[in-house]
Amino acid sequence: PAPSLPLIRGDSGQLEQVIMNLAVNAQDAMPDGGVLLFETAAAELDDAQAAAHEGLPPGTYVLMAVSDTGFGMDADTREHLFEPFFTTKETDKGTGLGMATVYGIVRQHGGNIQVYSNPGEGATIEVYLPAAGEAVTPEKPASRAVDTSGTETILLVEDDEGVRTLTEAMLARQGYTVLTAENGLKALTVLKQYNDTVHLLLTDVIMPEMNGMDLFLHVSCRYPAMKVLYMSGYTDDVIGHHGIIEPGLNFIQKPFSVKDLTARVREMLDQTM
Repeated sequence: PAPSLPLIRGDSGQLEQVIMNLAVNAQDAMPDGGVLLFETAAAELDDAQAAAHEGLPPGTYVLMAVSDTGFGMDADTREHLFEPFFTTKETDKGTGLGMATVYGIVRQHGGNIQVYSNPGEGATIEVYLPAAGEAVTPEKPASRAVDTSGTETILLVEDDEGVRTLTEAMLARQGYTVLTAENGLKALTVLKQYNDTVHLLLTDVIMPEMNGMDLFLHVSCRYPAMKVLYMSGYTDDVIGHHGIIEPGLNFIQKPFSVKDLTARVREMLDQTM
């Protein structure tokens, strides 16, 4: 990291999502291990340099570069990298939404992305975010103690093993009983073998074989009082636009913090039917 950087105007939750998605993408490109490098720097772009970055005027920017030593990308992959639902992964291993999310968030913040990669040579993703034009003070949200613990039973359905394990640990620490499944069909099997009440279904939206909404339709007949909270790495607006879930349904965007997840789960469980 650079020892000193100008401040930017940004949504911390969305920018955390950019970092997480870039890290996950790099991890997927290095299945046998490798080096993941994060760098930050202040960048002054003159007219000529700004012209090389689509949509960026000359000025001061904060640069974050994320590099890996993985597979690398050919020209065709680089060209389509940020398109929604474009993915180089197997059909049941990824949705192609992560990098599109990164691009959308960066553009909403007035920035741009550059990709440097060749097959077998790893990749570097450079994110440019405009520095604030005047002095700004980072906002500190008001803190208040909220009890997010509970003893209810939650069915967690998530096809990414790392996310599933982490989310299970978050909820178990709060006292919840957590049943886990990697996809919708496995979730139905888990429920057949469980003879007690399930209070909340926490499910990824897009999964192989059965999406989260279809899963809830299957299980809600057996558990009419069960609540559902959908989660995804993509925004609820875009998922709704593509017809994957209905707009307005209970939704939390990944990656989420322990505080955000447990607060949302407690809120859902406390709702009356």
